[in-house]
Amino acid sequence: MHKKNIIWLASYPKSGNTWFRIFITNLLSDSDQPANINDLKETTISSSRKIFDDYTGLSSSDMTFEEIDRLRPDVYRMQSEESEKLLFKKVHDKFYWVDQQKPLFPSEISKGCIYFIRNPLDVLVSFAYHSAKPVDKMVKTINNSGYAFCDRNDRQVNQLRQLLGSWSDHVKSWTEQTSIPVHVMRYEDMVNNTFETFNQAVRFLKFDFSKEKIEEAIQKSDFNILTQQEQEQGFKEKMIKSKKFFRKGKIGDWRNYLEDQQVKEIIQNHREVMKKFGYLDEHGNVNF
Repeated sequence: MHKKNIIWLASYPKSGNTWFRIFITNLLSDSDQPANINDLKETTISSSRKIFDDYTGLSSSDMTFEEIDRLRPDVYRMQSEESEKLLFKKVHDKFYWVDQQKPLFPSEISKGCIYFIRNPLDVLVSFAYHSAKPVDKMVKTINNSGYAFCDRNDRQVNQLRQLLGSWSDHVKSWTEQTSIPVHVMRYEDMVNNTFETFNQAVRFLKFDFSKEKIEEAIQKSDFNILTQQEQEQGFKEKMIKSKKFFRKGKIGDWRNYLEDQQVKEIIQNHREVMKKFGYLDEHGNVNF
């Protein structure tokens, strides 16, 4: 009998995932102090090479991407089996079937998924900064159905390959799959209607925390605290090339950076999903 004890925290990059992971760490913590951003034990990343190697007893550096994918579901099963508590796993992979037949994320051990979504125009600007890439290049990335993290064979990185696809591919893969219950959190609601949005997520997780405890965890995860922690001690999840991880977190910041043609191209490629999640109104104008 499998335990359904894994919660996948899934998102396209720069969509609010890390903020929520810090919130969860604060919510589950008994400390009076805000959680340390470099010690998010409660929420490990599902693509960790070290965890894969430790559980399989194999060296992933000697394996093909496909061979690794075939074993990843078993690694999650082993982690689920040995854990007495709920496991939160950060995910940037899209939801897909290995060899077209078995899901990378097995439903029999999955309690649910929280999927974070953000206006792709803001994602684009934040992701370009985070990756130290020009915006033009990032437009191509966000539209690329074959896009993946860590998919080069010429160097060893600390994460396994992750297939993301385009922004729309990613959103649809998680929000349209039916094997794992999914709760969608819009980044814009996390910012504009923080308590209610986080409270809904806590209810989805069936946690029994008081309003005060949730509010306290939100306060401890405030953007200013995160920024200050990063300034003082750095953040190990920051990409080497970017200056800092916690940049602005502002809504609508894309208006300061994107040219009309770039905006048009994003809307053209992602109109359907942007409409569905309220990023475009019926006239095709951008909300947020």
